[in-house]
Amino acid sequence: MKKLNIFVVAIALLFGLTATTQAQITEKPEYGKFAITGATIHTVTNETIEDGVILIEGEKIAYVGNNIRVTGDYKRIDATGKHVYPGFIDGWTGLGLVEISAVPVTVDDAEVGQFNPNMYAFTAFNPHSAAIPVTRVSGVTTVLAKPRSGSISGKAAVMDLWGYSPDSMAVKKSGALVMNLPSSTGGGWWDNRSEEEIKKQYDRQIKEINDFISKARFYDNMMKAYESDPSGKTKPDHDPRMEAMREVLSGDVPVIITANSEQEILDAIEWAGQQEGMNFILAGANEGWRVADEIAEAGMGVLTTTLYTPSRDYDNYQRPYQNPGLMAEAGVKVAIVSDDTENSRNTTFEAGYAAAYGMGTEEALKAVTINPAEMFGVADKIGSLEEGKQANLFISDGDPFEPLTNIEQVFIKGFKIPMQSRHSQLYDEFLDRDAVNK
Repeated sequence: MKKLNIFVVAIALLFGLTATTQAQITEKPEYGKFAITGATIHTVTNETIEDGVILIEGEKIAYVGNNIRVTGDYKRIDATGKHVYPGFIDGWTGLGLVEISAVPVTVDDAEVGQFNPNMYAFTAFNPHSAAIPVTRVSGVTTVLAKPRSGSISGKAAVMDLWGYSPDSMAVKKSGALVMNLPSSTGGGWWDNRSEEEIKKQYDRQIKEINDFISKARFYDNMMKAYESDPSGKTKPDHDPRMEAMREVLSGDVPVIITANSEQEILDAIEWAGQQEGMNFILAGANEGWRVADEIAEAGMGVLTTTLYTPSRDYDNYQRPYQNPGLMAEAGVKVAIVSDDTENSRNTTFEAGYAAAYGMGTEEALKAVTINPAEMFGVADKIGSLEEGKQANLFISDGDPFEPLTNIEQVFIKGFKIPMQSRHSQLYDEFLDRDAVNK
């Protein structure tokens, strides 16, 4: 009977989610050749262009500048008085992997076991999540969808927010390896372990991680030896976990380490410094401002937010807002993220707080565009408005970091996206609640 009830709930949930996703878009996107004219174009990597023109041909940006004649085969979009920005990137989110956090069957961002480098978030990404249209109409066109369990959680994926399948949405299936180092400081007031017990457990967990990486290096060396000269040799047995580590050990795929407190960050820096050839990024770094020089010296990028409570009760309330700017000032490459699922749409406002509290608009803009693109190795495709790059961009009527600014049109991979979502549909529904032909 219990199994039957679970089955009924699952079927009901499936149909409920299907109904929700079918209600997400009432019109199809447009695709082809577009000319956006008269706008102020914020290229990010080059100068800002007044009264500019962007030509889109299929998936790509064909031209960015001014003083060009637009032929009749382009569909014109008059953006006079408007602004054009690269699509924003939320570099740390559960979007597409979590639908309703309270319903386990819709949560697919965690795997059993401590070491899962061969688990790819890309394979679990739900293109029809109700939160995706809500996010993209806010100007966020790309996300890093991350796993979260174990010491090595798996591979996060860089995903565009338009498409009917994970394959059609993937910018980079293997965007980063997510790792969770143990804490050497204990778990808070509720943690009744002694300092000796905390240290003993920390050392044991670090040793487990180091042993796993040592095995991965041994496997990598075996495979390299075989690949360089396979004649007369027996090919080593394939190990999916070890194979998945090879692109990480070479530095081709970065490792994201979650660390928030000052001591956790210093521990992460010390541990990462012992790993030859690997590329590291910090996620969280709530107290990054305390050790910004050390992070910069280690050459580690940071994924951070602004909307959280200060770590210590004697810290100034402004510290979370100032944190990204203080790290950037010290020379750290900073990406501002949501660290959320439903509120991935608020990445823009996270950056707005940082801009207002010392980071400045220009650096905050980089922190949601080119900086995360560079960190994840996709800057040749997205993150700025340049000829030949993917046409991920949006048109706004003002500064996108200001809450009153309207995002008027979004393009993702050249598709002119319908500006509709579950939120806009509910707004329209309840704005006029009278029955038809009352």
